[in-house]
Amino acid sequence: MKKPYIWFMEESTVAQEYSLFDELNLHNHYEIVAQKNGKFVYAHTVYYELSEEDYEDFITEDDEPMDNLFSEKEQRQLLNSIQNSAIDWTDRDFMACANVAVYYAKGQCIVPDMFLAMDVKHPDDWRKKKDKCYYAWQMGKLPELALEIVSNKVGAEDSDKKKLYAQLGIKYYVIHDPYLYLSDTELLVYELKANANYVLLQNENNFMPEINLGIQLWKGLFEKEESTWARWCTRAGQYLMTGAERAEKAEKQAEEEAQLKALAEQKAEEERIEKEKEKQRADQAEAELQKLKEQLKHLEENGQKD
Repeated sequence: MKKPYIWFMEESTVAQEYSLFDELNLHNHYEIVAQKNGKFVYAHTVYYELSEEDYEDFITEDDEPMDNLFSEKEQRQLLNSIQNSAIDWTDRDFMACANVAVYYAKGQCIVPDMFLAMDVKHPDDWRKKKDKCYYAWQMGKLPELALEIVSNKVGAEDSDKKKLYAQLGIKYYVIHDPYLYLSDTELLVYELKANANYVLLQNENNFMPEINLGIQLWKGLFEKEESTWARWCTRAGQYLMTGAERAEKAEKQAEEEAQLKALAEQKAEEERIEKEKEKQRADQAEAELQKLKEQLKHLEENGQKD
């Protein structure tokens, strides 16, 4: 038995003698989301048993990648930070992938520039055809987030793709438009509402509660390239660090700790030397005092003889 996810089905209003829909009286369990020309469209969470698919018919890679350098690098930056800083934002299992097909039905898929799915685990064997893509019926759910980086004016990120992601029930949809091809707003973050429509997320740091992440524009260096990047952040606005940044921070912290240790050792050595000098001065003073006492005693003895 698989976990549920939203599924759409169409049922004719024309009575059928052997309709299971009527026979099982399922009408009260399904929400009518649309109706047209005497037909209803129902939406409901469905549990169902799966038969094993023949995955040899599925396209898992077409070997025809085509993207610009910025898009490729930003995808890597987003994946790098979300993986290397997982401890800073979640303790849940998750899958974050770039340019991997998300199959929502047999023969039907979409390939986001990046997606994030919570509470799912990576397949055990990457070599199997059935484990090379994200199959919603295997994972039991669709991703919570899809992200598109606009590379040209024909990608339909703000129209067809946006409409499909909404129909699929993807909770959050992020569009990064670095060249302002679609509008004068570079970063757009949408949240899916109950009416299956996306609305712009308007809160501090574009925080998305269901995945415990925010996303903001950040200007800086990534892999020696200066640009404005879309970058993950925490609720408080702290950016997730890439692996290189974490290593650099750890190295800097280690250097600072080594410096503090060296200073502490130097201070301890100085204190030891000072104590040694104080002891020498005390010993010298004691020796001089003893010498004076002996001289005084000698004088006293000589005075008594005289």
